Amino acid sequence: MSEEKKEISFEEKIAHAKEILEKLMNPEITLSESVAYYKEGIKELKEATRLLENAKLEFEEYSKEDS
Repeated sequence: MSEEKKEISFEEKIAHAKEILEKLMNPEITLSESVAYYKEGIKELKEATRLLENAKLEFEEYSKEDS
């Protein structure tokens, strides 16, 4: 049985990135945890940027159709 990968919204990705930032601000985490959180945060922000760019392209295409 395979699981379908659910597309996470821009807002959810930003919220998750904020959660990761809070974890990074914890003075008790180890260096390896910091690196892992950093990588995860960068991945979330890149995916959020991709979603934002896709939305921008859709908006531009829709605007062209109305012209």
